[in-house]
Amino acid sequence: MGRDDSPKERQRQQLERQLGRRASYERILIVSEGSKTEPNYFSEIRSAYRLHTANVEVRPSELGTAPIQVVGYAKDLFEQGDRRKNILPRAFEQVFAVFDRDDHDSYFNALRLAESLDGKLKNDARQFVRFRAIASVPSFELWLLLHYQDIQAPIGRDDVMRRLKQHIPGYEKGARRTFATTRAHLVIATQRAETLASKFTADTPPEPYTAIVELVKLLTALRG
Repeated sequence: MGRDDSPKERQRQQLERQLGRRASYERILIVSEGSKTEPNYFSEIRSAYRLHTANVEVRPSELGTAPIQVVGYAKDLFEQGDRRKNILPRAFEQVFAVFDRDDHDSYFNALRLAESLDGKLKNDARQFVRFRAIASVPSFELWLLLHYQDIQAPIGRDDVMRRLKQHIPGYEKGARRTFATTRAHLVIATQRAETLASKFTADTPPEPYTAIVELVKLLTALRG
């Protein structure tokens, strides 16, 4: 009998190979607004903790940088996969859309869309998937700044960058080794971010807030 080379059979074989490579912990898809800053940071955590790339996939949004586009791309990538990137459809237990408040008009709509998807999509194991917006007010760099300063009042993104450069001279968007640079202060940053989360939420701009801490805690608790 001839070999079955149908697309469905090739996909099945690819899934078997991926399952053979990945670890026992849940599969996580992270889609970010930024094309370099956040992917570099989370990929560095993945490497530092020796997490399997088959378990933790980090991708920038290809639909655009508006929050609603980031959430939409995360949904599409989860549901449809991407053969070019060896991402199979519905091959995750958790999906995270990472974006900033900044001045985005679609920010609140993106939060609502992510909420509406949480626990509604099923993966390839027929399990309901966690779908979470990971928002920062005003920006991702607030999370980095919390490693060095305790921020309790509204702060603009330009001020965040100015203060951050006082602690990380030359810091720019897309910088590499950011996790390595800030890692020694991770515990205090986590405490400060959790204190902010006890007072404010992603829905209370301009109050400072970042859910990056949730994703960092999740990743650093895994074992490769």
